[in-house]
Amino acid sequence: MNNSKIWLSSPHMGGNERHYVQEAFDTNWVAPLGPNVNGLEKDLENYLGNGAHVGALSSGTAAIHLGLILLGVQAGDEVICQSMTFSASANPILYLGATPVFIDSEEETWNICPIALEAAIVDRIAKGRKPKAIIAVHLYGVPYQIEAIKVISDKYEIPVLEDSAEALGSSYKGQQCGTFGDIGVLSFNGNKIITTSGGGAIVTKSKDIKDRAVFYATQSRDDAPHYQHSEIGYNYRMSNICAGIGRGQMEVLDAHVALRRKMHDFYVDLFQDIDAVTVFSVPNDDYFANYWLSAILVAPDSDKGIDREALRQAFEVANIESRPLWKPMHLQPVFESYPYYGTKVAETLFENGLCLPSGSNLTDEERARIAEVVRSFFGE
Repeated sequence: MNNSKIWLSSPHMGGNERHYVQEAFDTNWVAPLGPNVNGLEKDLENYLGNGAHVGALSSGTAAIHLGLILLGVQAGDEVICQSMTFSASANPILYLGATPVFIDSEEETWNICPIALEAAIVDRIAKGRKPKAIIAVHLYGVPYQIEAIKVISDKYEIPVLEDSAEALGSSYKGQQCGTFGDIGVLSFNGNKIITTSGGGAIVTKSKDIKDRAVFYATQSRDDAPHYQHSEIGYNYRMSNICAGIGRGQMEVLDAHVALRRKMHDFYVDLFQDIDAVTVFSVPNDDYFANYWLSAILVAPDSDKGIDREALRQAFEVANIESRPLWKPMHLQPVFESYPYYGTKVAETLFENGLCLPSGSNLTDEERARIAEVVRSFFGE
């Protein structure tokens, strides 16, 4: 049997990406603007619906940074952030000289806990430190508790920056993720549902706000015949070549989502008779997940030598990549001194959770290798 590396989530080309990239070369649009950038933005707006306006940027991190700026975050402000996420959700808070306030997860969607969120807001207000924004994340493509978070956001008049970096193609009650927050964020990193090799996008509710984001993303160049700058700007625009890859990827987005969901179903079947494992799944039919990464919880059993890390190592021996869940931000050395609200839900998820190979390009042979490791490890 082939023992080549099975990756957690590798890029999956659809075939038509070359056409758009070649077109960029043929027309000499090798710049951070051009027909592919405009076309990708329009493709995303059509896909997301709900009146979305999209600006293509160099990364999802750039989109979060600009999103916070557009929401008025400044040095000295506080920004609430889901603790269980990738560091890119939180880093831009510090870019701006603001303070992150981290919130625990809830057990159903593993995302920001509404109870801990409201407790944090009430406490910060009591301390004279009303948060300026809330960063909520759709973890591994599973939507957060959108209605509960919206109620709290409205009640305290704190805008939501919706980190949908992992959730393009996911939806809640038929509405696409990325369109619920005051500002939305997408990522097209190489390991995402679709990729532009690197890249991201900001999603806004009006063209004026989108245009403002693009203004900041192109070094805040004023409308003048010479180079004039009245505000600090950033080099955050997506290149026309990368956008060409994205246009080709948009043509296979729905197919890739279906294949990721098929991988989730594969794991549900694989673990259905293994009591020690729970496959992370949506709580009900209101949620539609792209299952960007399929994840499991492993109940530790020291007598049998079963835990998350032992299973990860078994996969590693078989040249199969798996990875622990995101280590919560409030446990990270760079963030551990900042406020945290909640219990130990996120911490427990991290200790027992494992992300499994989830790519839309995995083969039947690779699935068989994964299944062989699982059955051998659990003595099935």
